[in-house]
Amino acid sequence: MSTGVDKKKGGGFLSRKAKKAEEDKVDNLEYERKLIAKDEVTVEDCLKIKTITQDYLCPISANVFKIDFTKFKIRDIETGGILFEIAKPQGASEMSLSSDPNAGRYVRYEFPPEFLKLRKIGATVEFTVGERQVNNFRMIERHYFKDELIKSFDFDFGFCMPNSINTCEHIYDLPVLTPQLIIDMVQNPFQTKSDSFYFVDGKLIMHNKADYAYNAGM
Repeated sequence: MSTGVDKKKGGGFLSRKAKKAEEDKVDNLEYERKLIAKDEVTVEDCLKIKTITQDYLCPISANVFKIDFTKFKIRDIETGGILFEIAKPQGASEMSLSSDPNAGRYVRYEFPPEFLKLRKIGATVEFTVGERQVNNFRMIERHYFKDELIKSFDFDFGFCMPNSINTCEHIYDLPVLTPQLIIDMVQNPFQTKSDSFYFVDGKLIMHNKADYAYNAGM
């Protein structure tokens, strides 16, 4: 006669979920190493990534087109209010701003909790191009919370002329988040992270990262 409570093998739901997340992270690290070793990383390669990357998938030298982001602004589409704005000092290079070899590839954002209830934002970017023309310039941006994909965005910049200054605004349709997820994201600053992959003719030439806190002003 059994006097105890039967337990399912492998533990409860939460432990199985945690185990699966850890397995996915290990698999992603192995896949990430394979991508870093490749001569060319493609759009299809990046779309197969399951969690936030731990390293950059291409070196800074891959940006042979000398694309340089000089201004960035985020606004609320409904109200027009400016949520974030930054500009690189005129004449400053990445190396002059920091001794970090990956300077300019990582950004940290801090927003108030209300940001998570927005439905649509506009991101305006200004960037310069070097002496080579840029064909089919494309960005794929993937956002994660605690290594779970929240939303993937895909934007085209199109064709850019050599030695040009370009400005464009991309509209982000933000996902509807559950009240509990909003609470979790607010209470866990910088656990929301993103990878931004930039491609020219389908080949990865830039990889930027960011993390986010949603407790500003609290």
